[in-house]
Formats: sequence, structure tokens, C-alpha cells
Amino acid sequence: MYSTFKKIKKSGLLIWGFFFPFYGHLNAQEKNFSERYMEVYKKYSDAACPIKKDNIKHFVYFGKKRKLIIGHPFLLHSIFIGAQIMYSWRELEPEKGKYDFSILKQDYEYLKNHSKKLFIQLQDATFNPKYKAVPDYLLTKEYNGGAALQYNDDKKPEGWVAKRWNKKVRERFQLLLLALGKEFDGKIEGINLQETSIGVNSNTDTSFSEGLYLQGLKENMVALKKSFPTSMVMIYANFIPGEWLPGNDKGYLRSIYQFGEKIGVGLGGPDLMIKRKGQLNHFLAMMHEEHYTVPLCIAVQDGNYIGKTGGTDEATRKKPHNNIVPVLLSFAKDFLHINYLFWSNQEPYFKTDVLSCISNDK
Repeated sequence: MYSTFKKIKKSGLLIWGFFFPFYGHLNAQEKNFSERYMEVYKKYSDAACPIKKDNIKHFVYFGKKRKLIIGHPFLLHSIFIGAQIMYSWRELEPEKGKYDFSILKQDYEYLKNHSKKLFIQLQDATFNPKYKAVPDYLLTKEYNGGAALQYNDDKKPEGWVAKRWNKKVRERFQLLLLALGKEFDGKIEGINLQETSIGVNSNTDTSFSEGLYLQGLKENMVALKKSFPTSMVMIYANFIPGEWLPGNDKGYLRSIYQFGEKIGVGLGGPDLMIKRKGQLNHFLAMMHEEHYTVPLCIAVQDGNYIGKTGGTDEATRKKPHNNIVPVLLSFAKDFLHINYLFWSNQEPYFKTDVLSCISNDK
């Protein structure tokens, strides 16, 4: 495009004037393509409560607040298969090579006694700069610091992520996967790796490269599948550093979806944002536009119940809002064709919107 532009410029004002409307037409086409799914949600605006039982496997996501499963109403609800709980790497490997799965076992046994299943989300990244999810032994020169600081769009620190692009860090992570698999494969419903979106680039961490990061993700996917040949395995593949779809498509995210389909690793992402262009052009488009034999998964995370992401303050929680749970479910079922849906236990929305809307018929 750039070389053509230079040639046309040399040809004089007549062609210069002809060229610009053509270039503007291309920009308009690209914009239209990027907005192709912006109004899909309207197709499901008539969806209403109550929601009947379907073929989707519904879980309640508790994050790291694992103790909230005790006596929780979902235990008595027929539609919910179990709980998705996040466990950090540092909790499960407090010392190098010494694993402690005691809290995981407690949760597994408790849920089992209530005829519910456990779905593990393995945490190696945080969204608070005060906390790291990796063991302390990784924070040394041997592992090049082990974790990298993440930055948001305003270039402010927003958390830490394990150096998935570092071979030595990856080797330790894969040993953890192997140990977990020996203990829990075939017992738990499934396990997923955290989202691929991170706030790191080669400017914020000189050891980072897009190629190494992509390679590291795929190697961890292979290790996850080998460690859990029976239980369902999945990666939250939502965004990849260095590309932004559809305009700057380097094939990174697409390659993760193709690779997952190839090796049998389930695919999906957090944040069912049915009106936000970023999500619609990335993992939601990937799920919609291709056919998969592996399970597809989506999470309704904190804030999604009111069309946002993240936590909400008290004033927001007290505001009247429309219950969009039926719309979210219809979108996930018919547009994404998902197999697993993880509902965040965010209050008051889980009780007021989810439990009040989803039928408890046996």
C-alpha cells in the first residue's frame, strides 16, 4: 500500500485526488468489518426468564474466595454442575518441588459430598501489583525474576504474570501440572489456564518477545493435556500481546485456537461482553466463526451482569438494572455454541439475576 501511494503521488494532482477516495473506502470497509458483530445481541433481546435446563455445563465461579462454597445456594440447584475455583501457583508449591494440595483436596471432597464437581483455574497472573501468584523461589536470577510487572493502557502497574516466555519458568510450571494431574486427573471436572492477555511487551520487559510468548503458551497447552488426559482441559485465549484484531492480525490468537483444536485443549475466555468491540473481534469471533470438536467455554465475570468488566462499588450495586442473564445465555448458546458456562458469584447479581432466573427443575 505504501509503495503504491508513493507512485500515485508522483503522477500529479489528478490521480492524487482519485486515490484518496479509494483509500477512504478501504478504511470504511475495515471499520464496517470490525463492527460486524456489534448488534448481534439484539437478536436475543426477547430472551426471558425462567431459563430451562439445557445441555450446557453450568458452573459457579468463586475466584479465590473458596470458602464461599460452604452452604452456598448453588449446592441445592440442579442446573449447576459444580464450582470453578482459582488456586495460585504459590499456594500449591510453597517451596521448590514441595507441593501442597490440601486446600484443593478439601474443596474437592466438600463438593463431592454434595454431588458437585470441581473445576480448577490455575493462577499464574494477578491483577493487583501488590500480589504475585508465583512461588518465591522463582523470584531469583536463576529464573530471570520469575514474574513480570503488567501495565494497563495508561502505563500504570496492574499486576504480575509468570514469565511464560521463559523456558526455566515454564519447566517448573509444567512440573506442577504433572503433579496435579497425578493427583486429580479423572476426579475433577476440568482445569484451565488463565487468560492469554497480559500487559507486557519488550519495552516493559526486555526478555519478552511475541514469538517466545506464543511458543510458551503452546508448550503449556501440550503439558496440560498430557498431565490431564481424562479431565477436561482448557485455556482462556482472549487476546495476545502484539496484535489487535481485525486490523493488526498477526495470526497469534488464531494459531492458539487452531492448536487447541489440534491437540484437544478446550478454548474460551473470560468476560462475556456482548456489546464490546474488543471481545467481539477477538475470542468471541474465534469461537463463532469456526467449527470445533473441543469444548468451548465462556465466563460471565464480575461486572458482566451489567455490561462491564471488574468489580463494582456499593453505589453501582444499589442502582436498578435490567436482568440480562437470559440474553447472555442465549448469546453464548446460539452464537458461540459453548459447552461450559462459568457464572461469577458476584453479588448481588448472582442471587438476584442468576438464581432468580434459572429454573431449578430436576
